[in-house]
Amino acid sequence: MSEPTLRAVLFDRDDTIAYTDPDVYREAAAWIAQTFGLGPDAALHALRDQWRARALTWWDLRSQAQEDAFWADYGTELTGRLGLPPEAAAQLMATYPYEVYMKPVPHAREVLLELRARGLKVGVLSNTLPSIDRTLRAVGLDDLVDVAVATCVVGVHKPDAGAYLHAAGALGVAPAEVLFVDDKAENVAAAQALGMQAVQIDLRGEVRGAIHDLRAVLDRVPGPPRAR
Repeated sequence: MSEPTLRAVLFDRDDTIAYTDPDVYREAAAWIAQTFGLGPDAALHALRDQWRARALTWWDLRSQAQEDAFWADYGTELTGRLGLPPEAAAQLMATYPYEVYMKPVPHAREVLLELRARGLKVGVLSNTLPSIDRTLRAVGLDDLVDVAVATCVVGVHKPDAGAYLHAAGALGVAPAEVLFVDDKAENVAAAQALGMQAVQIDLRGEVRGAIHDLRAVLDRVPGPPRAR
């Protein structure tokens, strides 16, 4: 029995079509050091420690207003780690907001352009904060995404089935008409359990059976084979 015709490709965001660039941490630390007269190494450690402390504390956010409050608190806590007065938080967070740390993965725009040229819808489903549209705009991909779903807004996170079903509904397609791409094996397995075609991506080249280049997605959708 042949697989249903694909009508959409649904991507995770982080480590799939975008990634956090460690060079931006070093850039931000150098800016903090120059602006506030601190040591760059101490600033770098503070930036990293603050993210580790708060990286999993945003799951219950549901609105942009709640996210704005989260980042305000985040900035105040960060200035505390740096030994700076609280009033420095606004300048710091405005200069280096969350999305500035992100970059598109290699070939991301090329792949999304080709998918749309082949008549496929493009979606993003990410376990992330409400500001997903802003982050996609920052990495230069927002104009190629038909539907962007932040699980915080939905209230269920991958690998919960509700997250995938919400995204498929927003795209106007059945789960079986979706190819799902994610860097986490458990998220891929959950998509497959719902009838989606799914593939794991591993941009580090370490996971056997995963794809290691975003362009390999094009080999799994209708259309001419990509040039080798």
